[in-house]
Amino acid sequence: MIELRHLRYAVTVADEGHITRAAERLGIQQPPLSQQIRNLEDLVGATLFQRLPRGVALTEAGRTFVDRARIILQDVDLAVEATRRNARGEEGSLAIGFTSSAAFHPLVTTAVRSLGEISPGVRIKLEESSTSDLIEALRAQLIDVAFVRSPVEQSKGLSVSKILDEEMFVALPDSHRLVVKGARRTSPIQLSDLADESFILYRRPSGPGFYDAIIAACGRAGFSPQVKHEAPRLMSTLSLVAAGLGISIIPNSMTRLETNGIAYLPLDRRTQLVAPLHLAHRSEPSGGALKLFIEIVSRAVPELG
Repeated sequence: MIELRHLRYAVTVADEGHITRAAERLGIQQPPLSQQIRNLEDLVGATLFQRLPRGVALTEAGRTFVDRARIILQDVDLAVEATRRNARGEEGSLAIGFTSSAAFHPLVTTAVRSLGEISPGVRIKLEESSTSDLIEALRAQLIDVAFVRSPVEQSKGLSVSKILDEEMFVALPDSHRLVVKGARRTSPIQLSDLADESFILYRRPSGPGFYDAIIAACGRAGFSPQVKHEAPRLMSTLSLVAAGLGISIIPNSMTRLETNGIAYLPLDRRTQLVAPLHLAHRSEPSGGALKLFIEIVSRAVPELG
């Protein structure tokens, strides 16, 4: 059977026009190389080299063989290099999922931008969905990695690590009694200040972590919140707040949105109400773009902390 080494031998002998010089270039002895060329000619069923007093020359059949051999060897070299670039995270693709609130966190945008700058050859696909849907997409191998908010039950085949905890803010209509007109409020909001308010929450099936954490925090503050409206996305809750239908509690990163009719006020940290951000991916050995992206996220965390 013809092997890649046979092709390299033939090409090198053709380039050098001399068996001894070709053997030196290949780092082998001349007699074994001569034997390999004869074996190759037997396998091909044609004479590839014409033996001359001072070297060798390609026959017509030899030129055809060597021309094709060069193409094959070049393709092999390209395949090896492409594989190495993929393993280094310089090529390939990466499907990144995130919840609607995580999309606004600077860590997420910074990590995605850094990947694009470091490895412009990587095709990036973004997917926004709920935590539960993103976890299922990971298991189904529809996405490679996801930023999620809700606690995720550790299960076989998944790796979920907390990146950080984010402060929570109250989103209120800018005409609300708690908003100080013409001045910057310096004291944080106490949850007890919201006992009589109508709450607008991200509905529980989409974000059970947020929903349950807010209900529990209100309970610690001595009241049960009046949940008047629920929305399928956190962005939708802000639309309802802007319409004056109630107040909501959101992660700090979402206050970056310049939404008309809404004021964002910090919650007192003693409420112990935070928005965790987790990075989830399959726990199988990761390489290429995924490994690089995880490294980028790990480096970005202390910088943003």
